[in-house]
Amino acid sequence: MKFNISGRNVEVTESLKTAIEEKLGKLDKYLTDEATANVTLSVNKDRQKIEVTIPVKGHIIRSEQVSNDMYVSIDLVEEVIERQLKRYRHKLIARQQGGGGENYFHPEFMEKESDDEEVVEIIRSKKFGMKPMYPEDACVQMELLGHSFFAFV
Repeated sequence: MKFNISGRNVEVTESLKTAIEEKLGKLDKYLTDEATANVTLSVNKDRQKIEVTIPVKGHIIRSEQVSNDMYVSIDLVEEVIERQLKRYRHKLIARQQGGGGENYFHPEFMEKESDDEEVVEIIRSKKFGMKPMYPEDACVQMELLGHSFFAFV
């Protein structure tokens, strides 16, 4: 993977370049050498921000992380980008459009089964007592409450 590293209000030192290339270099197992990561570092007061954008065919993998330490931001952005790449792979496979990102993804990554599915945890659930009503009545009630609604046919 190629890197375009730039800085706003911050000098991009060799140690920062090395840290970025080392952390984001772990994503090479997902992407081929043709992929390019655009990395922008910026500093505003105590906020150290990193933005990473990786364009792939038909989609953009992007993350932006802010913390008090640039190296912590680099770690955080790497985790988010990796998660997005896995989701994008699942999306391609689900739509049976494996050719859409074929030039940027390693074939082994596209073909292997994933064991590390994200676990969805329900934090809170609510129950409401509802009376049956016609769809038109439900629309009127939603309009009275000021909610937007979608009609499914």
